Amino acid sequence: MQERVSEGFEVDSSRISVEFVRGRRRARAFALAAMLGVVAYVLLDVVLQLLPPHYSPIRDAESNLAVGPFGWLMNLNFLGRWVTTVAGALAIGSVGPASRTRRAGLLLLLSGGVCSAILAFLPTDVPAPGDLVVRAYTPTGLAHLGVAGLGFLSALAAVVMLTVWMRGSGVRRAVPAAAGLALVAAAGLLALGVTTAVAPGLLGLAERLCLAGILGWTFLVSAAVRRPRPARRAGPRGRPDEPAALGRLAS
Repeated sequence: MQERVSEGFEVDSSRISVEFVRGRRRARAFALAAMLGVVAYVLLDVVLQLLPPHYSPIRDAESNLAVGPFGWLMNLNFLGRWVTTVAGALAIGSVGPASRTRRAGLLLLLSGGVCSAILAFLPTDVPAPGDLVVRAYTPTGLAHLGVAGLGFLSALAAVVMLTVWMRGSGVRRAVPAAAGLALVAAAGLLALGVTTAVAPGLLGLAERLCLAGILGWTFLVSAAVRRPRPARRAGPRGRPDEPAALGRLAS
């Protein structure tokens, strides 16, 4: 079936509808991959906390889990967080409307994911037994700190920008919860800076609070992308209205 649109153009609505459905299926698949990635990341983090050398989740940075006999698992987890971020970005990118805010937010989100992947190849420095802080940094340890800091800042900026964009998007119902998780991430990052300076014994807790906000936000928004859309209203002749995308593609 073809429908006439402005300026004499014709659009094959049945073909576009099929493409629209396929696009929705891809978006739901990417969203599911992101959700599963978040769950896998958290579970592996918990398992690593239970394995030698038994770092403290309150005191020690998460990156310390990559130092030790099972450090390779944490490096895989860093790479997994990158894959999860890419899947989440693809899911969010499938939701309209497109805008500069969404584009910038997605670029920042992907930058945070890339930083996570880089961490897998930059071993961190850990404090000597009995110390709360590292006394002497190696070049790779300093690079690890720099990349980790950039990753946190990029991810937080992305979460804030995309939450603002969500207010006019197809996932706006998730905005209140997304804003709450953005605040959790911001509070965690602020606490990370404070604990680094004055209370290193709580550094691990602050970092994990920030991670909880970022990962929770990713899971929440991906779940919102997977929700079925409300039933479309009937058109003037009793037919369901075509998605708004039909008009955009035809114009």
